[in-house]
Amino acid sequence: MLEEVERWLADRSWSAADRPLDQLLDRKRAAGTTVSVVLPALDEEATVGAIVEVIRRELIEGLPCPLVDELVVIDSGSSDRTAEVAAKAGARVVHRDEILPRIPAVPGKGEVLWRSLLATGGDIVCFVDADLRDFSADFVSGIVGPLLTEPDVQFVKAMYDRPLGDAPGQGGRVTELVARPLLNLHWPQLAGFVQPLGGEYAVRRSLLERLPFPVGYGVELGLLVDALHTVGLDALAQVDVGVRVHRHQDGQALGRMAAAIYRTAQLRLSRGHLVRPELTQFERGPDGFVPRTYAVDTEERPPMLGVKEYALRSVA
Repeated sequence: MLEEVERWLADRSWSAADRPLDQLLDRKRAAGTTVSVVLPALDEEATVGAIVEVIRRELIEGLPCPLVDELVVIDSGSSDRTAEVAAKAGARVVHRDEILPRIPAVPGKGEVLWRSLLATGGDIVCFVDADLRDFSADFVSGIVGPLLTEPDVQFVKAMYDRPLGDAPGQGGRVTELVARPLLNLHWPQLAGFVQPLGGEYAVRRSLLERLPFPVGYGVELGLLVDALHTVGLDALAQVDVGVRVHRHQDGQALGRMAAAIYRTAQLRLSRGHLVRPELTQFERGPDGFVPRTYAVDTEERPPMLGVKEYALRSVA
């Protein structure tokens, strides 16, 4: 590990317990900083309501001042009751297609996160996946904390244990098999991140609006790499928030995720294009193995600062 990364681990890796909530509220109130929490959601009726309820109960209601000023669920086309459950729990629900309708939406998590910048107004934007179980408010307060107390920090990732069923530490298979090797080989300054692909991170809006967003699964790696090049390692940090329990995807879905992440890394290494941005996988059918070919996400959204609707909103 680089000496620079060893120093970074000592200086920029914290625990959620390092910053009590009352300290964060004092800093937030003194600075007048606003915080938006965004939950990208697709068919998450089983979990999204409980997450919203915890955030509202512990970080909004009954406090001298709310830590979270805006709690938004962006529904990316759910076929279940996700929107209804989230609204009933107290979130503002916005459909992905209602944001920036001039540009037709494409499927993908990164697309939703990019559009959320137009649907929110906080100085700090905190992303939280909507499939978490046994959710703790530390997932929000922990990663927002350094942005309220450390002026030089601009991007904070959550770190946590990821069990796979009853096996501790065995979640995050794409992280260990794809993302971590890529980062260690090509961006060794990022080798200290425990969960580089984690969906829980908080970022200053002033940085997010300057970054391109891969539209699909590559968004977490893309934002992390681009943030490194934009503001440097010392502006990045991570906070231990405990244990992350969520729904796990099957092996083929993980294969598609891995391909998108590799493509995102390849684009940043060469700024070129894959010759054939497709992935073929195999499923057993009645007569043997059947090939299924999927497109690998190849589109990225530009920095939000270049979108005229966003610029006009800032002027207004």
